[in-house]
Amino acid sequence: MNSDSDLQIAGDLLEVQHLLRPAREHPATVAEFVGLARTIAADRSQWAPLVRYDTTTRWYHRLRTGPGYEVWLLSWVPGQGSGLHDHGASSGVLTVLDGELTERTERGKQTLDAGAQRVFAPGYVHEVVNDSLEPAVSLHVYYPGLTDMPMHTAQCATAVATA
Repeated sequence: MNSDSDLQIAGDLLEVQHLLRPAREHPATVAEFVGLARTIAADRSQWAPLVRYDTTTRWYHRLRTGPGYEVWLLSWVPGQGSGLHDHGASSGVLTVLDGELTERTERGKQTLDAGAQRVFAPGYVHEVVNDSLEPAVSLHVYYPGLTDMPMHTAQCATAVATA
């Protein structure tokens, strides 16, 4: 017993349900958005039947919405890319569900395998490309929902490609 305090806790706090916060119906923190993406990624039955591959354009499908956020499912055939862009005022979580994607930023490029996650703040500039020979699928959570995706000039693209 600590003699410096008269506070004593008897029993297991986890058994005192009225002291525990209820689980939130919708995420509100970066960690909760990452957790939402991981939960969806772990349940293939929730997203795999929806995936379509389109050789003419990137395919995307809004999977879920909640107060202020959106969850998108995207497919990428070999060679498809996003172009150099940011997400306006939105923060986000990108999770690779299947395959492999390459992310290019001003700091260089990084290969993202299935299970990899990237968290980004508003104004984060990047390009995502499927440089592999197999299709890929990714999940994107945006908060607030994505309303602006400014494309960046070729000058920026050149700087990213040479980084």
